[in-house]
Amino acid sequence: MKKWAASAVGITLWAGITALASAQGGIYTCVDKHGRRLTADRPILECLDREQRELSPSGVTRRQIGPSLSDTERAAQEAQQRKETEERVRVTEERRRERALVARYPDKATHDIERNAALLMVDEVTATAEKRILDLRDERKKLDQEMEFYKKDPNKAPMTLRRKIGENEDGIAEQQRFILGQDQEKRKVNQRFDVELAKLKVLWEAYKPVSLPAASATQPAAASAAR
Repeated sequence: MKKWAASAVGITLWAGITALASAQGGIYTCVDKHGRRLTADRPILECLDREQRELSPSGVTRRQIGPSLSDTERAAQEAQQRKETEERVRVTEERRRERALVARYPDKATHDIERNAALLMVDEVTATAEKRILDLRDERKKLDQEMEFYKKDPNKAPMTLRRKIGENEDGIAEQQRFILGQDQEKRKVNQRFDVELAKLKVLWEAYKPVSLPAASATQPAAASAAR
């Protein structure tokens, strides 16, 4: 029933187009679903579901008409057009990012410099944590000296002293975990730059300036020699 209603709407619309076409004059041509080329002095009903051309009396295409779509077909067409638009936007954005990447890293040396700078930042953070461990171990030596008074019965050591020893041990363990995390961070940095470098190698080749033919470069010198 819905299909019949959509067809009826299409036929009604086509009737309006036909009336307008008759008033304007022109030649209409299309290939129907059976592969036959049809020609008429008004829009062709057999080609309601496909595109047809309106020609001037001299045979020049004035416009292309149709096909007349149902609501479902029109929605599908609009969805496809949106998908194609989104893809074009995605490709355009990807090309923009590629150009920006090549501008930032015009060669491998520049990329290596930034990789090394990123790794150096991780090393500096690690060095700070390592220094903190050394400080904590120095503090532990002092605490151990205080514990010497209670080596026969450590349970008699003041709660404050025992708490400081526990905090010291926790602090060293925390810094060691942090250093381990920085080792993982260095691996992530290298992985990121490796992936980026692989992409850049392709882009450097694609965006490589086109060199002039060798013959063009030698022509001025040859002309000078001839003079």
